[in-house]
Amino acid sequence: MTALEWLPTLRYLLLGAFPNGPLGGAALTVVLSVVSALLSAVVGLAGGVALALTRGGAYVVLLGIVAFFRAIPVLMLIFWTFFLMPMLLHIDVPGLVAVVCALSLIGGAYLSHAVHAGIVSVGAGQQQAALSLGLTRWQALRYVVLPQAVRIMLPSFVNQWVSLVKDTSLAYIVGVPEFTFLANQVNSRLMIYPAQIFVFVGIVYLVLCSALQWIASRVLLRERRAHATRIDAATETETETESGTVRDEQHGVAVR
Repeated sequence: MTALEWLPTLRYLLLGAFPNGPLGGAALTVVLSVVSALLSAVVGLAGGVALALTRGGAYVVLLGIVAFFRAIPVLMLIFWTFFLMPMLLHIDVPGLVAVVCALSLIGGAYLSHAVHAGIVSVGAGQQQAALSLGLTRWQALRYVVLPQAVRIMLPSFVNQWVSLVKDTSLAYIVGVPEFTFLANQVNSRLMIYPAQIFVFVGIVYLVLCSALQWIASRVLLRERRAHATRIDAATETETETESGTVRDEQHGVAVR
């Protein structure tokens, strides 16, 4: 096949039947990844904060729920959500929704431990200092602890999101026309170009994961620079205040 003959196939792999049909291929993989990443971040943040705030029996129950979702294979949870949710809710659940729910729950379970570890790593002294200033426990967590913990959590979030991008390839099992599903479809139709097709698939996944890592690295670098700038500004202010106090004391001594 010539390059021009490959163009319709590549377009089908990237966009599916869109705009004449539903979105599919690599574009649907990106949509699945973004939506699942955002939902898993919300679930992980809520779970991590709950682990940090709960004690006793509630903590054990919550820890058991998180461990349960971490222990389930992604493929099995996709099956459960696809076949059990219609039975429990008595509604038809599309395969796309089932996949998003499964990826969000498993990703959120892993991120819950990352958030909890980030909060713990900040140290109890920060929270105690905030409480001594009159803040409630929740306010101390929100305004003092979490902003510091985010920088610690971010690498774990990126690592989980990269895994999530690759896990979207399991959506083929419930008929969602994502990138890998369409690649298998094209390979079955052409039969004689499996190497070219799946090398292209690997390159696209590499580009997606590398782009995510690059964006996260830039965000983390910008945050570190902003944090360093704030520290330098605070140090200069403190130094100027101390110098002014010393001059005032010296001037007072000279007058006396």
